[in-house]
Amino acid sequence: MQEKSLATEWPVLNFAAMQGTVETIHQWIQIIGKIRLKTMPWQNHSWHTALYLSPVGYTTRAIPFNGGIFEIELDFIKHQLFIKCSNGQTQHMALKTGSVSAFYKGLFEKLSASGIKVKIHASPNEMDPAIPFATNTANSTYDSTAANLLWQAMIKANGVFNEFRSKFIGKASPVHLFWGAFDLAVTRFSGKPAPLHQGGMPNMPLEVMQEAYSQEVSSAGFWPGSKDSPLPVFYAYAYPGNEAFSKQKVLPEDAFYSPEMGEFFLKYEDVQQSKNPEKTLHDFLQTTYEAAANTSDWDRVKLEV
Repeated sequence: MQEKSLATEWPVLNFAAMQGTVETIHQWIQIIGKIRLKTMPWQNHSWHTALYLSPVGYTTRAIPFNGGIFEIELDFIKHQLFIKCSNGQTQHMALKTGSVSAFYKGLFEKLSASGIKVKIHASPNEMDPAIPFATNTANSTYDSTAANLLWQAMIKANGVFNEFRSKFIGKASPVHLFWGAFDLAVTRFSGKPAPLHQGGMPNMPLEVMQEAYSQEVSSAGFWPGSKDSPLPVFYAYAYPGNEAFSKQKVLPEDAFYSPEMGEFFLKYEDVQQSKNPEKTLHDFLQTTYEAAANTSDWDRVKLEV
C-alpha cells in the first residue's frame, strides 16, 4: 500500500475572509490559555501559559492536576474541542458559530463534569476592549475552512521555526503559541540581563512584561493579523532594540522595518508565493537574528552550533 504524504502546500490566507473566525478563535485560546496558566507550575518568561500546535489543531499539552493529567485540544479537522483526562474520561463539544459567552459556559461545564475545578481571570489580556468572556456576544463567527487554513499555515511556519531553533545552543524558547496576541513564536536569549521593560500592552500586568523581557532576546514569529492591521505577517524584533538594528540589511528583499512597531516584517503572502517558502522564511529568521546579535554584541561563538 502506498503511504500517504503528510506534506501540503502553503495555504493562501485571505484575512478579510477569515477575520471573524480569527477573532473568535483568539477569544477561545485566551480562555484555554488562562486555564493552563492557572493549573501549570510557573515557568520563566510565562512559558507555562503557552499553547502548542498538534497534528489536528492547538493544544495545552499535558497539564498535571490533582495527581493526574488532562489536556484541552481544539481539533480543526473534526471541528471539536476535546478534554482528555488520564482517568480515561473524554469530554467534547462542537466548534461552531456561536457566542464566546456560550463557548465559555460550555467549556467550564465540561471541565466540571471531568472533575476539573479551576477559576480564571475571565476577561482577555492584551486586548482593548477586554469584554468579559461570560458576556461576550460580539465574537461568534466560526468558518471551519478558515480555521483549518490558518492552522495549516501555522504548521508550515512551525516546521521552519523548529529547524531554525535547532541551530542555537544558547537558551531558546520552545516554538509555542501565545494566546495574548495570537502569535506563534520562537525566542533566542543572549544570556545577558536586559533593562527593565516599561510595559505598554493593554490589560497586561507590568510585572508580567518585565519578567518576560528580563533578559536580552531576539524573537520572531507569525501573526495572523487583526482588524487594525489586516495582514498575516512574520515578524522579528530585538529587546532591547537600538537604532543600528533597524538599519541592518535583512532577507528577503520583500522584508521591511517598521519604525512605528520597532520590528522587521515579512508578509505571509510573500513567503507563500515565493519559489521556496521554507528558504525564504528561514532567510528572514536568520538575517534578523544576525541583525540583533551583531548590533547587541552577542557572543555568537558560544551560542551557535
